[in-house]
Amino acid sequence: MIRVLVVDDHAIVRQGLEQLLGTADDIELVGTAGDGEQACALAGELRPDVVLMDLAMPVVDGVRATARITTELPAARVVVLTSYGDESRIMDALDAGAQGYLLKHTDPDALLDGIRAAHTGGAPLDPRAGRVLLDRRHRAPASRELTQRESEVLTLVAEGLANKQIARRLGITERTVKAHLTNAFQGIGVSDRVQAALWAREHLHPTER
Repeated sequence: MIRVLVVDDHAIVRQGLEQLLGTADDIELVGTAGDGEQACALAGELRPDVVLMDLAMPVVDGVRATARITTELPAARVVVLTSYGDESRIMDALDAGAQGYLLKHTDPDALLDGIRAAHTGGAPLDPRAGRVLLDRRHRAPASRELTQRESEVLTLVAEGLANKQIARRLGITERTVKAHLTNAFQGIGVSDRVQAALWAREHLHPTER
């Protein structure tokens, strides 16, 4: 069961998401918060698997709340769910540690799939967010050529696999996967898994397995 915390300052949005999550057999709503400060407190108490995070909120905004939650609870996956699709907000949220970025006009089934993807290490992204990141990557090409193993690891990241799954697929340790990712991030000039996945989808072909 995927345990979800919903964070939004509009009660009607929280109620709508509660109804939607209630239709999924594998997802459980464990709590709701109306601002970022409350979200951080509840996240520490409830230890959710996934946090659906609005951005524009009183007291503490979604970006700062995301940074705090991902720092204090590294296992929690924050998926931004907002009305804002401008580049600065997208980059601020992802730089703060968000695992995904979806807009509120997202199809309900796609939102549920995004929660599932984030829970397993994937990076659910609205196409607009994806275009922003790809544009950034085009403006910042790789600083060095990747090794074959780094390319294989990045390809599997792009498929949505978590480090443990990548380790099993390639027959290496999870520690080795992390080392390859660290080197690959430096090589292609990205700072997080979401941007790495998008870079790989744009530049790498699936490995022969």
